Amino acid sequence: MIQFEKFILENGLRVIVHQDNATPMVAVNVLYDVGARDENPEMTGFAHLFEHLMFGGSINIPEYDTPLQMAGGENNAYTTNDLTNYYIQLPKQNIETALWLESDRMLSLAFSKKSLDVQRKVVCEEFKEHYINKPYGDAWKHLRSLAYTQHPYQWMTIGKELKHVEDAKLEDVKNFFQKHYNPSNAILCIAGDISIEEAKNLSNKWFGNIPSGIQYVRNLPTEPAQLSARTETLERDVPIDALYKAWHIPARSQHGYHECDLITEIMGNGYASRLYQSLVKEQQIFSNINCYHTGSLDAGLLVIEGKINKEHSLDAANEAINAQVEQLLSGGISATELAKAQNKIEAMISFEDMNLLSRANNLAFYELLGDASLINKELSQYQSVTTDSLMKVARHVFRTENANTLFYKANKTATKN
Repeated sequence: MIQFEKFILENGLRVIVHQDNATPMVAVNVLYDVGARDENPEMTGFAHLFEHLMFGGSINIPEYDTPLQMAGGENNAYTTNDLTNYYIQLPKQNIETALWLESDRMLSLAFSKKSLDVQRKVVCEEFKEHYINKPYGDAWKHLRSLAYTQHPYQWMTIGKELKHVEDAKLEDVKNFFQKHYNPSNAILCIAGDISIEEAKNLSNKWFGNIPSGIQYVRNLPTEPAQLSARTETLERDVPIDALYKAWHIPARSQHGYHECDLITEIMGNGYASRLYQSLVKEQQIFSNINCYHTGSLDAGLLVIEGKINKEHSLDAANEAINAQVEQLLSGGISATELAKAQNKIEAMISFEDMNLLSRANNLAFYELLGDASLINKELSQYQSVTTDSLMKVARHVFRTENANTLFYKANKTATKN
């Protein structure tokens, strides 16, 4: 069990403290409750752009990385459709360097046209490299827009269009910062060799005087239930055909999420999975295949995707996946299969809990879900899944009308050249 204490500063900043005296290090994790789903549909990519801008200097600190490196620290960040997370690990005696850096950029970024131009160029190059010029890079753009008609999950974290980031204006960026990057919309987790009292004093010292800002109230459109199957076909200059299938699944906090996670383990996670054994190893229809889910805070997607061997058609590959899904629905799963999947999840959770940064990150994430104490209840949620409850969820998810299929077709003329 992971022990922690939490409190709220007067400005609304939620603070979680996890004391671990077995390490000389501390982790400082700042999670902002803002992701791509919170963007204006006409100005997407801003949350990811801010992941970069937040390292571009703040009101009192012109350069972020140098003082952290001098203090023996390391840092990184990531953005999803749901959240933005920044984390630092450094020796305990230098913890105030981390709190100084994080509090100053929460207080105010050093907005300038130069900084925006530099980071916008970085993001635009990333967009081109990974989503325009890379083979299969636009698959998720089309799969998201196929599966979601109303909810902002219909665009990727990096943005719906390159033009949105290219056209980002300084005033728009400032407004986005003031709306989302403030104490009332953030969670600070301090983990490691630090007492609860010291953490309270330091968090008040460095964050207590930052204005709370206006608390963001999320009001997103709900994705309506999908009533009929959807398909889309793309033709691109790629080596071989690929197939992407997605079904809507419950939100992260809803009943059925853990069943869906276990379904992905059984169906397509690793060489021993059903899809790999049947469609790659035995029938050799796919060269590789995976089954996973998006893990989204709002209703997400369960996805099966794979590259198809050249001697097989897209239609045949689609039929093969449908046959595997039907086999799951008609034949069920054994208690042994379920136990193996549950054991893999338990091992993964135990491995994550060994890492200080992971503990800090996860405590902040579960607090975002509703309560940091959920971190200690997650494993029991998986262990309480039965073969009956899993099959009930599987029958609901794998309904024909809930399927979205993207046929990613290789341009045969182009690939011969």
